[in-house]
Amino acid sequence: MNVLIVESRSELGTLWKTHLQRQGMDVTLVGDQEGAINHLTTQPTDIIVLDLVLEDGAALAVADYANYRVPEARVVFVTNTTFFSDGSIFAHSANARAFLPSDTSPEDLAAMIEHYAAEAS
Repeated sequence: MNVLIVESRSELGTLWKTHLQRQGMDVTLVGDQEGAINHLTTQPTDIIVLDLVLEDGAALAVADYANYRVPEARVVFVTNTTFFSDGSIFAHSANARAFLPSDTSPEDLAAMIEHYAAEAS
């Protein structure tokens, strides 16, 4: 399973990446929109863990590009804000599958990723 993590906070992204790799997943961590677009252009991706608030770039632009370039990829949005807490993210992003707080445990994030990867199969 190929996972792309798009997270501006490197310590959080590294925590997730390390845990997912221990679960046997192939994980790439990028910190911004440009890195995510470059990855999606050249690498197979099954699941995208995407922070809704990126320091450089726009998460919805990444999700839209993924929907066009890799339509089978599922997006798990994470955030530490109340942005889209009403669930409207699902109306804005056709490939959104989950919306989680950034402090979700790595174990729970891995379970969500496994669930949505199985959906894609």
